Amino acid sequence: MALRTDFLRGARTRAPMPHCVRGRGRDIENGNMAEQSLDQRPTFNPVDLASDGDRPTSPHLQIWGWTVSMASSITQRATGIALYAGSILLVAWLAAAALGEAAYNTVTGLLGSPLGMVVLFGFTWAQMFHMAKGILHLVWDSGHLIGKDQGAQANWIVYALSVGLTGIIWLGALSVKG
Repeated sequence: MALRTDFLRGARTRAPMPHCVRGRGRDIENGNMAEQSLDQRPTFNPVDLASDGDRPTSPHLQIWGWTVSMASSITQRATGIALYAGSILLVAWLAAAALGEAAYNTVTGLLGSPLGMVVLFGFTWAQMFHMAKGILHLVWDSGHLIGKDQGAQANWIVYALSVGLTGIIWLGALSVKG
């Protein structure tokens, strides 16, 4: 029998445990496991594992070599964050257009400055990288280019494609601007 607490009366009584809880093992049915004190049961102490001074408890970044797949995964997340920030610029430009000519000229003047052009170039590259990496994820979802070497090559293509598309967009935009 196992010790059970009767919450209605607040007293501790000995009552048989239901069969589904008791289990089928001979030690459990005889109460040997339940009667053991906590001091006799094996314990796990993670401090004992970490006490070996030379061994790290988890893999450290220095033992992993950087790969293009790791870099593109981090870049994918970073460009996603950059696109959130860049969308604020888009909303500001649209709001300025709605507010009138003076507000629009102010915002286009800021975005047309050298710093504004660098920010817009980065925003364009983030869009192109995020789009190309998204297309690669669709290809992976279809079951293609999943191998280690194929994945690395595909990620290099994503980087090259994003730079190439950004260059084409900016060459076209600057040629129209004159």
